Amino acid sequence: MVLGEEQDQPIAVIIPCYRVSRHILSLLNAIGREVRHIIVVDDCCPEQTGELVTALCRDPRVCVITQTDNQGVGGAVMTGYRHALKLGARIVVKLDGDGQMDPGLIHRFVGPIQQGMADYTKGNRFTNIEDVRVMPPARLFGNAGLSFFTKASSGYWTLFDPTNGYTAIHAAVLERLPLDKIQKRYFFESDMLFRLNTVRACVIDIPMTSIYADEQSGLQIGRVLVPFLKGNLINAFKRIAYNYFLRDFSIASIQLLMGLVFVIFGLLFGLQGWERSIETNVTASTGTVMLAGLPVIVGMQLLLSFLAFDIAAMPNRALHPLLAPRKAPMPAAEPNLHIASAA
Repeated sequence: MVLGEEQDQPIAVIIPCYRVSRHILSLLNAIGREVRHIIVVDDCCPEQTGELVTALCRDPRVCVITQTDNQGVGGAVMTGYRHALKLGARIVVKLDGDGQMDPGLIHRFVGPIQQGMADYTKGNRFTNIEDVRVMPPARLFGNAGLSFFTKASSGYWTLFDPTNGYTAIHAAVLERLPLDKIQKRYFFESDMLFRLNTVRACVIDIPMTSIYADEQSGLQIGRVLVPFLKGNLINAFKRIAYNYFLRDFSIASIQLLMGLVFVIFGLLFGLQGWERSIETNVTASTGTVMLAGLPVIVGMQLLLSFLAFDIAAMPNRALHPLLAPRKAPMPAAEPNLHIASAA
């Protein structure tokens, strides 16, 4: 990074806080001087983390936003994003307040964005096999399943670890996201990827190692599995409709439509023939079997071709160098927020 580049692209860090009072001060002390703004969002924390930071932190970069009602981690992040844009930040990093994310890695996350290689970077805890070995099996397999469904819903097929909250984004892309529509609870990271694909943002994984101590994760795979599956299914339909039928219509669109028609026809015809064979106790003819099986085979080939096209169409070029900053009027202060300086 050349001298003066940091001033041209000021960095803001957002820290959503809920039951993290034991870790927040040490986390704030570890954030380096490359960061210009630190935004602590107290999401109606019962431990009053925001008041703790206001009382004990003397870092002039820190401001505390207190939400009078709990909006979930996604809602807290969206509040932080809006405030970072008001402050003029050009790159916005999100850290969790529980101390699992090393602030020393911030340069690794913002580097590809500063160099014009990506619009959004996110952590991936699964690149080092030694880190994977110490993870509980339930978390390992649960994350693998969630990652696959998020790949399909977002269109970022090479990404993994979708629930990883260590992220960075360029303000020019952030300004074009519908922040009011992004999910506010634990699904927000996956929903964020879906929204990024709708604007064709380039997203890359950043290898990292989490710091595990005495903190407890509020994300329970069993409790969120059904909402995650439902959300990803809805987003997958939306993404395909947007990219292949609303904004464009290509050979992949035809492959998808024809593939579905052939597969559905073959399955229905085959089930009907199987039912008739059971009722009449007469074995289906070779022609009947072929008429049921061949459309399924052809349909699956067309669907696989569509999948290959979709993977190849994943955004791989940064969008923000082509975008001019938006000059939007400052929104009025929200009634459920209180903003204070920690210094």
